[in-house]
Amino acid sequence: MQLCDHMRKNEKTRLIRTVDPTLPYDFGLSSHILADGDPQIARYDGSEYRQVLRVGGKLLLASVVSTGSVEAPQLRVTFASDRALTNSDLIAAHRIISSVFNVQLDVSPFYGAIRNDPIVVDLTGKLRGLKNPATATIFEALFDSIVEQQISLTVAHVLQRRVIKTFGDVLLVNGDQYYAFPTPEQLALASVESLRRCGLSRRKTEYITGIAQLITARKVDLEELRQYSDVQDILEHLCMLRGVGAWTAELTAIRGLNRFDVIPADDLGLRRWIAHYYCNDRRITSAEARDIAERWGKWRGLASYYVVVAGLLNIEAKAQDLTRL
Repeated sequence: MQLCDHMRKNEKTRLIRTVDPTLPYDFGLSSHILADGDPQIARYDGSEYRQVLRVGGKLLLASVVSTGSVEAPQLRVTFASDRALTNSDLIAAHRIISSVFNVQLDVSPFYGAIRNDPIVVDLTGKLRGLKNPATATIFEALFDSIVEQQISLTVAHVLQRRVIKTFGDVLLVNGDQYYAFPTPEQLALASVESLRRCGLSRRKTEYITGIAQLITARKVDLEELRQYSDVQDILEHLCMLRGVGAWTAELTAIRGLNRFDVIPADDLGLRRWIAHYYCNDRRITSAEARDIAERWGKWRGLASYYVVVAGLLNIEAKAQDLTRL
């Protein structure tokens, strides 16, 4: 992957760069899951993705479009801010965008590793170049996962957006208003009542503010988890936090750290799609989902993501009945 100037600096606070992802990479397919986002926070509109990044105390609006193809991928990223941008700002912003779009991930080893599973082989062929997007920080992934506990994704997304627009900083670009995800410091100061007004349960507000306060007091550093090689150590550390169980920790590991060696098998939506492709839509348990995922080895998290995306896009594959295996 290379980062280079696409054109000269247009104005004091605006710069355009190009990013060359590891191939294959389908930007539209990978961004499709972000299409229902809030345009003032983060959203893919079918051709362009926009998100506010926080870098060095500054807010930047990153606008990303594809200028390449699946086999010769290239992204054009425009960074805009209401403050002057330094080279270090741009390097940090590039690093975040690279992580958010997972551009460095080489999916070829994954495609090779699942070659003995005809269902996932079929789905990966139809979803070639799909890479899962990630959150800019581990705290954001953990926040999202806590909010989504025991409620529908539709409702959870509404609540998440309310929190961001209530507590997040605002960036003005060309007269338009955008919101950044709140910092742990901002949520640490939030009262239970103010978060409750966003629609969160009292228990979830306590979990979120409690974790934010630990981070602010430097008693917890979630970003240090990026240095852990053993995913079980990551999950154990996350589960030490109040309000974080196995499902929340596994989702956080996938979304915030791009760890594909875990699978959130307790997730009802995931089990539904695994059952659809492997068990003729029979209701399955978490244990059964984990047993099926064993065939995907260390890529179980990414394979399960392909299964979910395929289901959401109504992509069919020949189903298997595990009772006959």
